Amino acid sequence: METHQLRYFLAVARTRNFSRAAEQCRVAQPSLSQQIRKLEGELGERLFERSTREVSLTPAGELFREHAARVMEEMEEARERVREVSGLLRGRVVLGALPTVAPYFLPARLRAFTKRHPGIEVVVHEDTTAQLVEGVLAKEVDVALLSLPVERAGLAAEEFFDEPLLVALPRRHPLATKARLALDDLENEAFILMKEGHCLAGQALQFCRLNGFAPRVSFRSAQIETVLSFVASGWGVSIVPQMSAVRGVPGLVFRPLPGVTRSIGVVYRSGRPLSGAARALVAHLRTAE
Repeated sequence: METHQLRYFLAVARTRNFSRAAEQCRVAQPSLSQQIRKLEGELGERLFERSTREVSLTPAGELFREHAARVMEEMEEARERVREVSGLLRGRVVLGALPTVAPYFLPARLRAFTKRHPGIEVVVHEDTTAQLVEGVLAKEVDVALLSLPVERAGLAAEEFFDEPLLVALPRRHPLATKARLALDDLENEAFILMKEGHCLAGQALQFCRLNGFAPRVSFRSAQIETVLSFVASGWGVSIVPQMSAVRGVPGLVFRPLPGVTRSIGVVYRSGRPLSGAARALVAHLRTAE
């Protein structure tokens, strides 16, 4: 029984999908499936019920998941203690991040971090808030950078900063002549939003509903850059993070929405201390410009 087999098994158990698990483990799906079959052969039991629609754990799989998670946690704790004894800050940190945060907030900061701590490997994994939270609780993600608050037992949170949300408009849109907007101005507009499950989309819908109207959604995407491109093409308007407005997109203008913000911070497991490497990364992200 190999540790990578346990890691693959836990990823499939969490995602209930072989393709998604392979993507998160950064391995080809056929290789991951082969290792799972080897693990099942060694145990003499099927761990997953497979169908064209979904993957579910068998009773044996449910039992094995508890032991596999414990083994992986013990191994990581052993590695961390050895590093502490040696006095070297080394290790691997899996950093989860929202796709509306990662491409704007992380590149320069992680470049500076790796220069300062060359012995620490940071692996970035982009996903929705729900999936990142599940990854943290399943001990597959060490720290998740996302929009707070996240109400879930077993998590500790640290807020970094509040970020204004802006209205993205086609450059020739009538509202583009205004210096700033209110949500009332958007009541009759078509909205381009992130896909369901992305917290930015939920926040945009919530702000509108609190203002007394349900926005008409004409298009959704999993990528913020696609959302901005569709806005620039005249399909509608969107509510986007200020950090996404740094990169110029031809045909777009951004206008502030006074008082409309999101809170950015990190979550991690509350029941177990962060590793030295993860603590160093959180401290860096908290203070880096």
